[in-house]
Amino acid sequence: MAKYDEQFKLAVVQEYLSDGSAGYHAMAKRHGLSSHAMLQRWVMAYRLHGSAGLSKKSSTYSAEFKLSVLRHMWENQASMIQTAARFDIRHHAMVGIWERAYRDGGLEALIPRPRGRPKAVTTPEPAPAPDSAQDDDKLSREQLLAEVKQLRMELAYTKKLQALVQARQKQVPQKRRK
Repeated sequence: MAKYDEQFKLAVVQEYLSDGSAGYHAMAKRHGLSSHAMLQRWVMAYRLHGSAGLSKKSSTYSAEFKLSVLRHMWENQASMIQTAARFDIRHHAMVGIWERAYRDGGLEALIPRPRGRPKAVTTPEPAPAPDSAQDDDKLSREQLLAEVKQLRMELAYTKKLQALVQARQKQVPQKRRK
């Protein structure tokens, strides 16, 4: 959750704009803001984008947009704060991060990467087993014996795995509680 809600920001900015005698420092101190620079960013965002500039915004920017932001900053020799306000980017430090990434890796470094944990790969569901009572009549004796052999091997493998897991658990020394 944001530290300051949209109504509070709007009220402080409007008070600052209506009261021309108070500076950024005095107004920030009056409202208990952590820094006057925050108030400066709010005022700049309000002047450029209205009350929408004060609302919370989280979005993913394309590589082309990031490059256009950087080109604007370089061509106009604007600061990161001015550029961020101009393009309605909430955190001006992002412009610096984009600039560093572009200088290190070019346009490819500006391509947005997927965030978070990757989605689990879903395996297709196995086809439902046919009714075994009806199929047993149709199968030959050799096929039935092969199936029994396969099932016995699977069962033996499962039992061996369980035995190994239990043996390993016994080997791990248990920590004693005091």
